[in-house]
Amino acid sequence: MTRSLPYPLGFSVIDGGYNFALSSETADAVYVCTFDEDGTETRTRLEERTGHVFHGLVDDARVGTRYGIRVDGPWEPAAGLRHNVAKLLLDPHATAIEGGYDWGQAVFGHDMNEPEDRDDTDSADATPRCIITDPSFDWSGDVAPRTPLAETVVYETHVKGFTQLHPDVPEDIRGTYAGLAHPAAIKHFTDLGVTAVELLPVQQFVQDSHLEEKDLRNYWGYNSIGFFAPHNEYAAAGDGGGQVAEFKQMVKDLHAAGLEVILDVVYNHTAEGNHMGPTLSFKGIDNAAYYRLVEGDEGNYFDTTGTGNSLNVSHPTALGLIMNSLRYWVTEMRVDGFRFDLATTLTRQGGDAEIHSAFLTLIQQDPVLAPVKMIAEPWDTAGYQVGGFPAGWSEWNGKFRDDVRDFWNSTDAVLGTLAQRVLGSPDVYEASRRSPVSSVNFITAHDGFTLADLTAYAEKHNEANGEDNNDGESDNKSTNGGAEGATDDEAIVERRDRKRRNLLATLLLSAGVPMMLGGDEIGRSQGGNNNAYCQDNEISWFDWENADHDLLAFTTSLIELRRSSPALRPTWFRHGPESAESVHTVRVLRADNEGFADEDWENPDARSIAFVFEHEGADAFALLLNAADNGVEFTVPAAPHAEWELAASSDADQTVEGDVTTLIVRDESFTLLRSRA
Repeated sequence: MTRSLPYPLGFSVIDGGYNFALSSETADAVYVCTFDEDGTETRTRLEERTGHVFHGLVDDARVGTRYGIRVDGPWEPAAGLRHNVAKLLLDPHATAIEGGYDWGQAVFGHDMNEPEDRDDTDSADATPRCIITDPSFDWSGDVAPRTPLAETVVYETHVKGFTQLHPDVPEDIRGTYAGLAHPAAIKHFTDLGVTAVELLPVQQFVQDSHLEEKDLRNYWGYNSIGFFAPHNEYAAAGDGGGQVAEFKQMVKDLHAAGLEVILDVVYNHTAEGNHMGPTLSFKGIDNAAYYRLVEGDEGNYFDTTGTGNSLNVSHPTALGLIMNSLRYWVTEMRVDGFRFDLATTLTRQGGDAEIHSAFLTLIQQDPVLAPVKMIAEPWDTAGYQVGGFPAGWSEWNGKFRDDVRDFWNSTDAVLGTLAQRVLGSPDVYEASRRSPVSSVNFITAHDGFTLADLTAYAEKHNEANGEDNNDGESDNKSTNGGAEGATDDEAIVERRDRKRRNLLATLLLSAGVPMMLGGDEIGRSQGGNNNAYCQDNEISWFDWENADHDLLAFTTSLIELRRSSPALRPTWFRHGPESAESVHTVRVLRADNEGFADEDWENPDARSIAFVFEHEGADAFALLLNAADNGVEFTVPAAPHAEWELAASSDADQTVEGDVTTLIVRDESFTLLRSRA
């Protein structure tokens, strides 16, 4: 008789057939439930147990088999025990999921009217199915780009939104992995010059019942339930298992174009919510192993995510799930990096964020994960941790976003912080001997205004979300230029265009890793909605028909300039006269070409600043920024090589001729000069 194995978890093929393993410290019995084409359920009890892992062979399993699991055990919510064998659960290691949820009492382990009582309604007819998938795929010829961080330009986008209205993508694959891999989509990325595509969540997520009741949908996808399965609604092949191969082909095609694929992953919480939430998977398998419960009040969940629950990263079961998932996406799906949503939650073992947490330590030493990019969103609802992640990690730098917005809004006394951001935030990273590439710089992201809306709306306009405009951030550091929303006033339109170019230039010419929000380069607007998480419609989809091609050309030229110029991509903090002999130097100057004195940084009226970027043997650049409402005359630094020439400007009338010694930079604009080596 062939014996089953306790590892790997989930389904695997061994000599004796299809092996299934599931970890639970508190279960009494585990059943694998397979379903035939008529929906008839067959239960196989896992008879063997090794440690806390239940395992066994499932005789009727094969590629394409639909299945779920049932777990029997104690029901004691006050003690954190929520087993209910009547509920069909998703396998935590399922690689594909078919269907969605029919919201109602059936998918809740408790009685919705009496939460302490167990509900015995069978949920099989109201839940999706897991699918056994074929892992084979022809990866021949695939080469991961492995773009160095210093040469990386990240493009944050959405699988569906990017192609849903794209006129050159065939209609039958719009909004899918296949659509994102279509030559027309790839051409936009490569023509623009970005090096990495960062995808909003593509791990299987749940459509929220409260949104469906309002005819809205979870568009962003921050409601995960399947950490190994590509989200089924994004597959042109349908959700019968073909989504796995389609995702792999997308990665292969993007790699062939030199583009890396970074996934926005949500390991901090799941779609099961708090004690009143549904029982979909983890809650019914081993509630206390997967979720942090309130100490002394185990009927409730410890929550630093704002979603009702937080994964219990201090427990080997939950931590092992995360690590297995990360390795799977690197080895089987061949992605190139991860952006961790609310990453600070993952470092909270005993409550406080810890740089030496088990999560960070495991990633640091894992040889599978070592080559890929790790990017933290360094905050959660309980704290802000920018600068607190280990060497080797990069972080979304919210300080860059805020300080750059403040500068171009002419906020008083922000020159000092603006200088730090342009230099790669040495005030955040230099003391811990981390480099500028630790900082992922951004002006806009999926959460908040688009660039177009940041310069066209002073207030949020989220009425379409159905929450009386109470959702979303109210302090956006945005300006409308003189009118709220769309306008035909040419002066206002010109001012907005100039400001968009100022913001893009500051992003793309600063030290660090620039990340741009997809669609900003074509002037994408969400009509002032700064929290479009539930808008799976024209509010969020890219409007290719009305693309701003002038802005696209401007952005493309800046990215090309950055990628071809080492002086604009410093890999270490070297600035000031003491490092004049360094390979890379940056000088920070007043408009009169003098260095800043301490009191200059605090001058509330100062709105202008200059940076000179040099790199041994390469072109040098002078970046002149003026956020004042009047023109400023700059004394131009001596050109290190050939005479200064105009490289870029947000002032359409800016000119540079001959051996320039002074230059007027008009109100609210930038000018970039180039001295060719």
